[in-house]
Formats: sequence, structure tokens, C-alpha cells
Amino acid sequence: MLAVATIANNPEATVRGLTKRGLTDAQHLIDQVVKLNQSRKETQTKLDETLAESNSLSRQIGQLMKEGRREDAEVVKIKTADLKNSSKTLTETLRAYEEELQKTLYNIPNLPHKSVPEGMRAEDNEIVLENGELPTLPDEALPHWELIEKYDIVDFALGNKISGAGFPVYKGKGARLQRALVNFFLDKAREAGYLEVQPPLLINEDSGYGTGQLPDKEGQMYEIVDQKLFLIPTAEVPITNLYRDVILREADLPIKNTGYTPCFRREAGSWGAHVRGLNRLHQFDKVEVVQISHPNQSYKALEDMLLHARQLLEQLALPYRVLKLCAGDLGFTAAFTYDLEVYSAAQQKWLEVSSVSNFETYQANRLKLRYKDGNNKTQMLHTLNGSALALPRIVAAILENNQSTDGVKIPEVLIPYTGFDVIS
Repeated sequence: MLAVATIANNPEATVRGLTKRGLTDAQHLIDQVVKLNQSRKETQTKLDETLAESNSLSRQIGQLMKEGRREDAEVVKIKTADLKNSSKTLTETLRAYEEELQKTLYNIPNLPHKSVPEGMRAEDNEIVLENGELPTLPDEALPHWELIEKYDIVDFALGNKISGAGFPVYKGKGARLQRALVNFFLDKAREAGYLEVQPPLLINEDSGYGTGQLPDKEGQMYEIVDQKLFLIPTAEVPITNLYRDVILREADLPIKNTGYTPCFRREAGSWGAHVRGLNRLHQFDKVEVVQISHPNQSYKALEDMLLHARQLLEQLALPYRVLKLCAGDLGFTAAFTYDLEVYSAAQQKWLEVSSVSNFETYQANRLKLRYKDGNNKTQMLHTLNGSALALPRIVAAILENNQSTDGVKIPEVLIPYTGFDVIS
């Protein structure tokens, strides 16, 4: 979340940043934060003064009792009792202001970086680069949902019987291709200096608030209601929360972690041709890369993470493009995001397979994730994450772009992982 000091010291700039995102009530939200913070500070001051006076009077009572002045001591005791009642009331008022302030801050998104383009729609995103030649397929080329049925490698009907729509069953070479991609992505992340971790697939509320899934994305997550646990929407959440309430040494930066997990998203309301087959699922596999960076180095880290994801696509020989998201298309917690899209030849459209984002101090402030600088002062860190990569649309593009009369050719770099070179 945004730091109160950032808002209080720069209210006009904060309103401009939120308005750039498309928040129509930005001024009201910031005015509310400033007012609540001022009330909180005034109440804290009154409480401190009341407690100080109460402590002083308590010492007077002891002195008066030593001097045998019991009547005077009783008068002071009455004042002390009044002050205790006042301090109790002030404590309750302070807690109420703090809770309301925290609730308000949780509902304010991150400020976009100054270089983020203006715009409110996906069409306003800026194409940074395109790489690779778009394949030309014969007229009889099939979309991936027909290819997986033709070669019997993914079964949506079985998944629907077991769980429901959006939970496919991968079979035979389809399952082996999934495993091959996961291992390939993890190996490349490890070679790039990321420490592999295997986090839990369930998170508690503190973790959800820590990375910003709560309260913003509560409706998109599957919840175990009686335990207040949530199935993870991405490995970013548990991996970043490894460092909640942690103070790191500056010498340990950057922290680089990677992990493979299934991801679970309700995707409520999703329907239509754009979500056919593997285009959008309720459960899917993904390898995530996460960095915790010194604030002065985080945008260099972002470019390094982008390059890592690009190299994966190039090694898979998939044509792709990179988009710089406009302010209105940014995720709630992001200050800056690159999207990577692969071209799906049979569908003749671009499919998002990765987002690489810098959250600056937004998540770190929620997580209380800090480091000690050279002057031994505690400072906030920057957090970043990226998909490297999400599997379903990668599989869709591999199947569609590499289809031939002999079957689907496996990218050369994957053959040592799959143990086969064609799906037929």
C-alpha cells in the first residue's frame, strides 16, 4: 500500500497519479487519508499527554503517601482515575482511526511510474518490440482445441466430470509436454541465479493482504471458508510472503527466487470464443520468478526479468511481442508492467503468457519488508515478479504454430525434456 507519509507530503502528486489510473474519486480518497491521519496524530498526542500526566500523578501519590499526606494523596488518586478513563477512551478512539486509515489505504492502488503511458484500455498499451516471424499455416490448420482432441493429449470432458469446466486432464504426451516445460523453465531460472523454492498452495489472510490480493481480488480466489485459507492465484503470493516481517541486510540484495506451482483462479464471468480450450482456465501451471531489490536497482532488475522471459520464448522459437501497459490497464499493486504475448497462428491473435511487474514499495509496505542501509537506518525495499512462463497459452501456441501433416513438432530445446520430437 502507499505510505501515509507519501500521501501526506505529496497529496497533489498522489491525486494526479491515481487520476492517471482512472480513479474518479482520487481526491476524495486522499482527502480522507489526510483527515484520518491528522485525527490519528492528534489523538495519539492527547493519549501520550494523558499517559504522561497520569504517570506523573502516580509518582506524586507515592511521594505524598511517604510524607503522610493521605488526604492530598486521595485527591490526586481521583484525578488519576479520571485520567485512566480518558486514556481508555483515547486508546479506543485511536484504534478506530488506525483501523479506518488502514482500511482506506488498502483500497488505494499503487501509483504508476512516470514513464507509464496514458490510457484506460488495452488498446492504449504501447508495443515496445516484436520478435520472430509470424508462421504461415495451410488452410486446413486447426486451432489447439481441435489438435488436442485429434491427438488425445488433453481431455476437458474428464476434467469437467471430476471438477468442472476449466480443469483439464492432461494425458500421454500432453502430460509429458507439461512436465517438460516446467522443468525447462525451472532449469533456466536456476541458471539465471534464481533459488528454487516449493511454496504452499494455500495462503492465509495475512499473506493475501501482504501482496495485495486482499481486499482487491478476493472474488477471484477459491476460498476455504471455515479456515480462511485461499488457493493461490500465482506463486508470487507465497514466495513474496516468505519475506513478510523481515529485515534484510543490504549485502544480501537482490533476493531472487523461482518456483513452480499450479495456480487457481475463479475467472468469474469469463465466456466466449476468446476463452476456448487452453486460453483461460481455472487451474493452470506456471513458473514464477520473484525479486526483492534495492530501490535504486529495481528498474534494472525489471529489465533483467523481462530479458529472461524473452529468452525463454526465443528458445521455444515462438514469435512474441512486448507491451508496456498503460496506466488504466495496470494491476492494482503494480507501478510498472510489461506484458509478453505469443502469436497463435491458428487463432490469428496474440496471447498473453507473462506479466513482468515492479511494485516498488507498495507490497513491501504491506509486508513490512525492509533492509538496513549503510547508516544502519531501516528502509523499504522494492518487490518484483514475472511469469517465466505460464504454460497453457505456451502449449496452445506450440501446438498451433508447429502443426504439420506429420503431427506437431516439438521445439528442439524441449526434446531432451519430452523424450519425443513429435506429437502424432
